[in-house]
Amino acid sequence: MPSHPTVLLTGASGVVGSALLPQLSDCHTIALTHRTAVAGADEQLAGDLTAPGLGLDAGTYLSLAARVDVIVHCAAITGFSSGPEATHALNEAGTRQIVRFAADADAVLYHVSTAFVDRTDLTRAQLGQDHGDATARPEDYLDSKRAGEDVVRSSGVPAVIIRPSVVIGDAVTGEISAFQGMHGIIHGLLRGLLPLVPVPAESPIDFIPQDVVAATIAGLIRREQREGDVWVTAGASALSTQRALQIIGATADELGIAAARPRMVGPEMVDRLIRPVFIANLHPRARRRFDDMLAMTALFAHGHVFPTSLGRLPGVPAAPNGSELEDALRASVAYMARAKGMVRRVAAPVLAGEQVPA
Repeated sequence: MPSHPTVLLTGASGVVGSALLPQLSDCHTIALTHRTAVAGADEQLAGDLTAPGLGLDAGTYLSLAARVDVIVHCAAITGFSSGPEATHALNEAGTRQIVRFAADADAVLYHVSTAFVDRTDLTRAQLGQDHGDATARPEDYLDSKRAGEDVVRSSGVPAVIIRPSVVIGDAVTGEISAFQGMHGIIHGLLRGLLPLVPVPAESPIDFIPQDVVAATIAGLIRREQREGDVWVTAGASALSTQRALQIIGATADELGIAAARPRMVGPEMVDRLIRPVFIANLHPRARRRFDDMLAMTALFAHGHVFPTSLGRLPGVPAAPNGSELEDALRASVAYMARAKGMVRRVAAPVLAGEQVPA
């Protein structure tokens, strides 16, 4: 690999891609875009991951293949409500197109998957639990990401599979290109729309700041890693559900947001008592919101601690400790609350390192 490799980046406008671009200043980056232009790439090229030849004409495809040394494949449908067809079209079939290009370019592929491929047995469908009115179907997403990994592993191209846990905003500023996943739960908590959380108090909530994910990928490229699975997770440092809720509540207080503290209950109680007695008679929109939360939180309710590769590979950051994760969560909550216009008065700044009572 040359000292200043040419990197083809998919998903450059997404959470991981946008955080990664500044980390690749010593590379020549080409962003393969579909609908959204991006800032920070050296070049942009319009294409389509779901089309043969990446949606490029033959000449452009061959010229690109002759130049590219590294591919970072971040593009994916990460939401849980897009349906199996659309989700597999990008996350599996799109990965197949990228793998073919990697073979034609003789390039190393860094494929961004998810740590939650390790929890496909914890979806409500797998647990035999009713979906209710949920539009969120994590099993579609997880099945597509597992299938994408299978495509990469069976391809024979030199490839590293990168598995981040829940990606939140920048560790210091909380800034993120798009709110997703955990931000939706945080927003519901700040608005008082989630009076209970169906996750045991001590269950680990594994999240990782976007800049840590980006620094890991950049480090892998620089050390020229060509194979293996890399877990970008908090691992044993992950906050418990109870601690994460304390941080969210304390940050809301500091921002002058009157957010009621939710009650933590076991998911078994929800299905046996709360859902049939209290939720069944709610307005359909409120019922759907609750069932979507059940679908998403099922992945955490009985989740084990993820493995982590952070700090165990040269050039890769160390895993954040508990205090650093608390600061990062505080920053993400504050950034989202301000972006959503939820801060109604001038509040004391949320400072890194402030102590929140347990």
